[in-house]
Amino acid sequence: MPWKDVRVSEQRLQFVLRASNGREEMAGLCREFGISRPTGYLWLRRFREVGRIEELGERSRRPQRSPRKTAPEVEAKVVAERQRRPDWGARKLQVLLARDGVSKPLSTIHRVLERNGLVKPHHQHRPALQRFERTEPNQLWQMDFKGLPAHLAQGCAPLSVLDDCSRYALALAALEGTKARPVRTSLEALFRTSGVPDAMLMDHGTPWWNAAHPWGWTQLSIWLMRQDIRLHFAAVRHPQTQGKVERFHRSLEDALHERGFPQREQWPAWLEDFRQEYNQVRPHEALGMAVPASRWRPSAKPFQENPPEWDYPAGAEVRIVRTSGQMAIGHHNYTITGALAGERVAVQRLPEDPDRLLVFYRATCIREIDLRKRQSYPVYYSREQSVFKDVR
Repeated sequence: MPWKDVRVSEQRLQFVLRASNGREEMAGLCREFGISRPTGYLWLRRFREVGRIEELGERSRRPQRSPRKTAPEVEAKVVAERQRRPDWGARKLQVLLARDGVSKPLSTIHRVLERNGLVKPHHQHRPALQRFERTEPNQLWQMDFKGLPAHLAQGCAPLSVLDDCSRYALALAALEGTKARPVRTSLEALFRTSGVPDAMLMDHGTPWWNAAHPWGWTQLSIWLMRQDIRLHFAAVRHPQTQGKVERFHRSLEDALHERGFPQREQWPAWLEDFRQEYNQVRPHEALGMAVPASRWRPSAKPFQENPPEWDYPAGAEVRIVRTSGQMAIGHHNYTITGALAGERVAVQRLPEDPDRLLVFYRATCIREIDLRKRQSYPVYYSREQSVFKDVR
């Protein structure tokens, strides 16, 4: 009678009834039932000792003692840290616990969280397959607004500025909207305390880009360029171009959902506390579990209240943008941007195609002109690119 043909309880019952009468050889009986002789003797002994059929079922193999089991006080500390920071996973909690002298394997911490019902499906995230980053702090800052449900945001629009190399959150401002003036005020305060980056990366959104106009540039983006900041814009509908600030926003969203959304008047303090924890306490996997503050330093480029005129390279073809936002080349007018009315720009002809021109304002390429088609185009990046690249 093979094992697979009957249920386990039925097989065991038939075995012990036939084995207990003593008329059949144990070895042959075990072969018939497809079990080992030690197993057969175990079933028979258990039946004779207890005499109840239910005792023939499988028993737990869990040891009565577990000398390596996590100590209750350590488990309580893991649970307490998770409850304090419910948006942190086992890897980050491991680093935090080690700082307090509690050294436990990652698997142990994860099992403690699972055992206490602290791991939920939405906590599981796929790791990034490929990373791109600048090699030094302040070479590139990423900037974006974090969109939140209106009934939970209560009028708050968090503005984030993140250093690409160190992941240091330079700013997390509780603004009331995306208007240019408050953004400029926040950035000016940031530039005064932290210096000015070499470049900034944003999406095609307000207030640094105006999608309602064909030229796109705004007074805010021109103000940033006057600080000798190169501006890069993410590919349209391609948020992974700004992967680091998007990942920062995911951490922010996790914290809000796990810890609770603050009331309207509490937003500034709540966001600043989160920023300080993110920079000074929260270990970052992309940094080898170091904190961003350990990798960042202020920029050596100071903020300029009144930036001097830009010195274009000797021999550059420099032109003035008209008040209409256009520029004349040959006998045709080409749209540049109204935000640069009265400003000097440089025209660079491509060596491989002299009928294609690139228009630069200071260090940033802002426009492309096709003389054959008599068309002017904004400078976009292809949607297939996973990261931006300089146009120069």
